[in-house]
Amino acid sequence: MNITIDGKICQAEYGEFILAIAKRNDIHIPTLCHNDALPGQASCRLCIVDIVENGRNKVVTACVYPVTKEIEVITNSPKILNMRKTILMLLAARVPANEHLNKLIAEYSVSPVQRFASDPGEQCILCGLCVKACETVGLAAISTVSRGITKKVSTPYDEPSLSCIGCGACAQVCPTGAIKIVAAGKSRTIWNKNFELIKCEECGKYFATREQLEYINTKLGLADEDTLRLCEDCKTALVCEKFKNLYAANS
Repeated sequence: MNITIDGKICQAEYGEFILAIAKRNDIHIPTLCHNDALPGQASCRLCIVDIVENGRNKVVTACVYPVTKEIEVITNSPKILNMRKTILMLLAARVPANEHLNKLIAEYSVSPVQRFASDPGEQCILCGLCVKACETVGLAAISTVSRGITKKVSTPYDEPSLSCIGCGACAQVCPTGAIKIVAAGKSRTIWNKNFELIKCEECGKYFATREQLEYINTKLGLADEDTLRLCEDCKTALVCEKFKNLYAANS
C-alpha cells in the first residue's frame, strides 16, 4: 500500500510503523526514546505526527502507530511543531543541561523555563529505554522505581544488582548519556558494581566482563567459539580472514 508523508508518496507494509516508513524515505521525525533494535516506547512523545484518516485529523506517535490503510501523514504542521516545543520545554525543565537535548531545544527554538526547580546534574528523562534493553538481554537488572518527582531508574534498593553482567547495553541505548560506565585498566564500574574485564586473546585489549562472556556462553553455547574471547575489532579481522581464505580456496 501507499501512504503520503509530507506530500511524498511512500510504500508501506501492512502493520509497519510510521517512523520506520519515514526513515526509509529520508523523512526526518525527531526521537529521543527510540532505538531500531528495540520495540517502540512512545515515552518521549517527540515523534508525534498529524495523520488524516477518513477525513479526520488526529495526533499519534510515529514510533508505535501501525499503518493499516492509506493515510496522509504530516510531520511538521504548526500544531505539531508547537506540541513538540511544549514537550521539549518540559523535558528541559527536568534535564536542564544536556548536550543531546540541547540540540533539539536549539532546533525548535525553545526558550528556557525558569519557574520549575530542577537538579542541575539530572540527565535522565525517564524514557525507559535502558530498562527495555536490559529486559531484552534477558536480565532485568534495572527498573523504574518510586513515583512522582522521586521516580528514577535504579537497581533493586539502589544496591549492586546480582543480575547485572556489566554489558553496558543500557548505557549504549541511553539517548541522553545519563548512564555512566567507568572503565579503568582491567575493571569496569556501572550501577555501583565493579567488574573484572577480560583481555582479548589477539590484541590484548580489555573488552568485556567475565560475567558477560559467561552469560553469552550460557545463552548461546559458544564455549568453543574461537571469537568469544576476541574484541570486536579482532572478531571482524578474523571473519574477514576466514572469508578471504574461503574465497581463495574456491578460486
